[in-house]
Amino acid sequence: MPTPAADFIDRTLRAEGSEFRAADDAERIGGGLRFYGASVGAIRGTVRDAGRRHPGPTHDEVTALAAELWSEPVFERRLAAIVLLQRHVGMLVGRDLTRLEGFLRGARVPELVDPLALDVVRPLLDRLEGADAVRARRITDRWSAEPDALLRRAASLL
Repeated sequence: MPTPAADFIDRTLRAEGSEFRAADDAERIGGGLRFYGASVGAIRGTVRDAGRRHPGPTHDEVTALAAELWSEPVFERRLAAIVLLQRHVGMLVGRDLTRLEGFLRGARVPELVDPLALDVVRPLLDRLEGADAVRARRITDRWSAEPDALLRRAASLL
C-alpha cells in the first residue's frame, strides 16, 4: 500500500501525462523504463504540492518517500524522487550515500544519473567532514572503476 504522499505524486503525475509525450520520451530516453508523459515542470510542481500537503518531513520520511517513488521503473516517479532529494538535500547525511548509490545503479539513463549526481550527491559530498568525508570519497572513487558505465559517469560528475 503506497504512502499518502507517494500515492498523491503518482496519481498526479499520471494525470499530468500524455500518451504522445510518453511515447516520445520512451523513444528518446529509453532505458527500459515506463513513461507517464508528464513534463519536468509538472514533476517539480507535483513534488512541491506534495510538500505542501505533507509539510515538515523528517529525514527518514524524505528518504523513505524517495525510495518508494524509485521502486517503480517509471521515469517520472524516479525524477520526482530526485526532485524531492534536491529539495531536502540539506537533510541528507553520509550514510545516505549507500541508498544514493543504489539509485544510481538502477537509474538506467543519463537523464536520471546526471541530476542525481550533480544536484544531490555532489552537494552532500561538499558538506561532509572528517571521517564521513573520507568514507564518502572512498565510495565515489570506487565508482570510477565500476563496470557500470552510468556509475562511472556519476563519479566523473563529482
